[in-house]
Amino acid sequence: MKGEGWRVDLSFTRFVMKKHVVIGVTGGVACYKALDLIRGLRRTGLSTEVVMTKEAEEFIRPILFQAVSGNKVMRGDLFNLPEEWDVAHVSLADRADIVIIMPATANMIGRIASGICDDMLTCTVCATSAPVLFVPAMNSGMYKNKIVQENIAKLKKAGYHFTGPVKGKLACGAKGIGHVQDAEVIIQEVRRLIA
Repeated sequence: MKGEGWRVDLSFTRFVMKKHVVIGVTGGVACYKALDLIRGLRRTGLSTEVVMTKEAEEFIRPILFQAVSGNKVMRGDLFNLPEEWDVAHVSLADRADIVIIMPATANMIGRIASGICDDMLTCTVCATSAPVLFVPAMNSGMYKNKIVQENIAKLKKAGYHFTGPVKGKLACGAKGIGHVQDAEVIIQEVRRLIA
């Protein structure tokens, strides 16, 4: 796409035409960056679907993700009656060729590392056999916390994937490790994992 910093690889675009990416958006300040990721994924030909936690909806409205992804946004509550008869988190997990959690907060990392399945996103991650890619973003002190690092190590050992965080300006105004990974780098990792 001219002037936008994106190059389209036609051979990869043909490969991914039927590939489906589920993006779990959590309640971190960096959640708006998921919009750039979705745009980039769609430019490469990937289909995208968003699951938002209740906390994410405190930062950004679901309608924005619906407009950018082109699909209805799945919401955090497991107890909404479905419009069609299927078990939403199971059908979503089955459709996914990859699940991305962005931003992966310390809270979400800890819940999944502990096997807690209490909302649409955590249940989808637990039910999928697709690769799961965490994109952490948080304060440096939180990221370096021993418990958070133990949870990350536990998830990596279980076969989950991580990209970032990187050094940069954080929401608190400080600079340090904890800034969300760039969308282009995430897309390269997605390509590697689904290829």
